[in-house]
Amino acid sequence: MARLRIFQIDAFTGRLFGGNPAAVVPLPRWLDDATMQSIGLENNLAETAFFVPENDGFRLRWFTPEVEVKLCGHATLASAYVLFNILEPGRAKVKFETLSGALTVVAAGDRLVMDFPRWSLDAVGSVPKALSAGLRATPVQVLSTEDAGNFFTVFDSEDDVRALAPDFRSLRSLGAGVIATAPGRRSDCVVRYFAPAYGIDEDPGTGSIHCALTPYWSDRLRKNAIHSLQISKRGSELHCELKGDRVEIAGQVVKYLDGWIDV
Repeated sequence: MARLRIFQIDAFTGRLFGGNPAAVVPLPRWLDDATMQSIGLENNLAETAFFVPENDGFRLRWFTPEVEVKLCGHATLASAYVLFNILEPGRAKVKFETLSGALTVVAAGDRLVMDFPRWSLDAVGSVPKALSAGLRATPVQVLSTEDAGNFFTVFDSEDDVRALAPDFRSLRSLGAGVIATAPGRRSDCVVRYFAPAYGIDEDPGTGSIHCALTPYWSDRLRKNAIHSLQISKRGSELHCELKGDRVEIAGQVVKYLDGWIDV
């Protein structure tokens, strides 16, 4: 049995109990995949991040309670916070190697800034009936992220997005996540993200989907810097900027837990 350090960090928020909580488990070497998946299930958070030293940075992986994912924003932010503030105080930049390539995070004032890939959006030839049935609403536009991992749905107003009360069983049958977005009243855009297909009914704050949201709203609003509010129950705030084929995604983080697990 091994004793491992574990942290729980609230990401994309400046207040405790806000944003999206992520577990972070630094490792000296990899555990087997089944054990990491079991830890993710035991934590029962949207994501548990594991990282090990590699070359001049770290190799980073993310697990939901059900699956390993290729890209995760809030758990990357949380991992950088743990490195900068607890494991290596004074460090201000880190490079993570991931299934989505190299991702860097830098400290900038009270925010951490991530450099993520830009996602393109594609037209959807035939919109599945389960999408509108699952959302219990009809979006004005439906697109798909480039890997077909998410439906990108656009609504007329923030109120429309706030009012969504999904049938998660129907959405799960899509085999993809669902991004729901609209213009915001106090921000450039608002968003909610439903991912029962990945073991998460509604994610409180999702960095990865802003790889698609930022270029969409940048093009629509004709500006590169996008302020996004994820209007989940916990609420998350993200500051994004389109930089060519990359997207900078920034947010605050707050530590909730510092402890140990025995596995």
